[in-house]
Amino acid sequence: MPDLDDLLHAAVGGVGGTERPGQVEMAHAVARAVETGEHLLVQAGTGTGKSLAYLVPAVQHAMATGRTAVVATATLALQAQIVDRDMPRLAESLTPVLGRRPTYALVKGRRNYVCLHKLEGGFPDDDADSLLAVGDVDRAASRLGAEVVRLRDWAEVTESGDRDELVPGVSERAWRQVSVSAEECLGSRCPMVAECFVERSREAARDVDVIVTNHSFMAIDAFEGRQMLPEHDVLVVDEGHELVDRVTSTITDELTPGSVRAASKRAGRQADSAEALDDAAALLESVLEPMPEGRLTAVPDSLALALGRIRDVARQAQTELKPQQGEEVDGAKQVARAAVEDLFETAARMLEERELDVVWLSKDPRRGPVLRVAPMSVAMLVRDKVFEDRTVVITSATLELGGTFDAVAGTIGLRGEGAPRWRGLDVGSPFDYPKQGIAYVAKHLPPPGRDGTAPQTFDEIEALVRAANGRTLGLFSSMRAAREATEEMRNRLEDTDIVILCQGEDQISTLVREFARDVRTCLFGTLSLWQGVDVPGSSCQLVIIDRVPFPRPDDPLASARSQAIARMGGNGFMAVSATHAALRLAQGAGRLIRRGDDRGVVAFLDSRMMTARYAGFLQRSLPPFWPTADREMVLGALRRLDEIAPPPLPVLEPTRRGLTGAVAGTSMAAAAPVAGVTEADERPVADAPPPPPSSRTAVTEGHAWTAQEDEELRDGVELGLSLGELAESMELPPSAVEARLTGLGLEAGKGPTLTFD
Repeated sequence: MPDLDDLLHAAVGGVGGTERPGQVEMAHAVARAVETGEHLLVQAGTGTGKSLAYLVPAVQHAMATGRTAVVATATLALQAQIVDRDMPRLAESLTPVLGRRPTYALVKGRRNYVCLHKLEGGFPDDDADSLLAVGDVDRAASRLGAEVVRLRDWAEVTESGDRDELVPGVSERAWRQVSVSAEECLGSRCPMVAECFVERSREAARDVDVIVTNHSFMAIDAFEGRQMLPEHDVLVVDEGHELVDRVTSTITDELTPGSVRAASKRAGRQADSAEALDDAAALLESVLEPMPEGRLTAVPDSLALALGRIRDVARQAQTELKPQQGEEVDGAKQVARAAVEDLFETAARMLEERELDVVWLSKDPRRGPVLRVAPMSVAMLVRDKVFEDRTVVITSATLELGGTFDAVAGTIGLRGEGAPRWRGLDVGSPFDYPKQGIAYVAKHLPPPGRDGTAPQTFDEIEALVRAANGRTLGLFSSMRAAREATEEMRNRLEDTDIVILCQGEDQISTLVREFARDVRTCLFGTLSLWQGVDVPGSSCQLVIIDRVPFPRPDDPLASARSQAIARMGGNGFMAVSATHAALRLAQGAGRLIRRGDDRGVVAFLDSRMMTARYAGFLQRSLPPFWPTADREMVLGALRRLDEIAPPPLPVLEPTRRGLTGAVAGTSMAAAAPVAGVTEADERPVADAPPPPPSSRTAVTEGHAWTAQEDEELRDGVELGLSLGELAESMELPPSAVEARLTGLGLEAGKGPTLTFD
């Protein structure tokens, strides 16, 4: 097996990049973790080239041992980047060195694929007015019908059946007409199992070197023991800051009167207990309607009665719907069984009142009362199910808080008695943030309130967007705020050619491509845009953050976690709310600088970034941009950037995929052009330029510390210098100095990272 450095050198050359110290350090750390079995948490800033830093040692291990390596991401955007760009060019460049072409595959949950049996009428319709039940005349008048007609046509030509291949996309309601969940699937008893997109793709992925999937799929595979992924002894979790939330979401259950009625409808004439389920739904609704929203610290007797009724009737329905020996497969019965099994398990879980479970009630304008249950902590579950039988590498640009990985490590079970061995490493970022970006706080604006966005804030957004002449990614704390800003800016900017797009108006991937393609376009949205958007170049020169993204005060999980920490003597606000906000801010601000030649402004429209007691903590989470509160200077900088901006970079377009998720028309066993463009995949792909010269490429907060500097720190602490004085004397950002002090076990005065004038 070739040396890791030789493989990395070949891979970097194959993608047209340059080796970076942080990338090399990370690749060796990953290889060492794989060899020793010691888990690794590695923080790698944007521009480090971390995908290659873990893919190269993963490929090396897979080809040396014959065992698959798994890479799990949080976002579809990163999945597509790895499968469409990184792995094809990596495989091409490593083939001459390794002697064979590395293989790879994309694996997703069943709901992401078309079900051919459902298309053929093998399952009942999810909606009474769906296409599959209407005639040709209704098709022309029905948007839903038109969408599913299009899905039918597409299903005849697609090789993968993967929803993400379909552009423009279709509504969730339309997609439900052609897909099934894992619980609804007939499995090996399906008459079309030999043609099934899911089964064929998983079979094709069985013996590949690298599998790319998502956090949720990986979690289900680990927790439920379904063995949907091949056996593997190496797992890389990219976008690791999202792991806890994604795992929590995966094992969150909900119950509504509507879901009970839907299960009753599906059971229909196939189960005598269907009518009893309707009665149980009415009882649940009568109990939940008068109850206030919020967390239930205990299940009231009336609710326990309703839940017990649902559990018992669902158990009876399960028995009635169980297929008899030799009985012919029935899609309608399988869908009904899946629905009542979900009712039984959820109601039983809520009645158990497990120590770490949090139960809460919310009122949805469309669905009515919704009862949910989720774990307060997934730390022990992740420790036992994810870290137990494999080496795990967790990486992200935001894993280290206050110079330590302890906070993140604690949430995933790597601290406390019995915790497995692990190592934390920060390889920094090659970007020169103070020269490339400005952090602007609009300190003159009123603090955000609960009554919507203030007129002065809209004035600020308008002034910033006009100065940038478009080129704006707006990150908002709620969809309501994003929609309000979208409508307001569309009205205010009618005299310009600036276009405002809003999340929810199309698939995220489609909106991001439109934003990247046209510099006069702005994109406004909420949570998924804070971390899933990668738009390098001149299309994104302004990132607006409307407010500090704390969890909602009435968020039941966040408040339960805060209270639990407070009971143990900790600071619940800082440990939960402030940490949540710090991670989101770091991710959001990180949307601005994606390449070595990017320039721009991150504008915070929340004065608490400067005035609150926790401001320093939040500021230390940000990349070390050049800070200011000077409005006119920022507007002038945006105008100058617009005047000198180069054309936008070419945009990667979606394409047809094969069974393994690779671009259709390419073979993993055959050569493909190094540039990553084939006849079947005529999509311009821009290579990242080399980073600008910078010394910010090493261990702590991007700074390469020397033994002499460490001695200077020790001397300064002994002299009683404050953090600000130490930072000034060493000509370094306070965040870098503070992180190194923590690493050395030293203390100095505390102060904010950024000093806004």
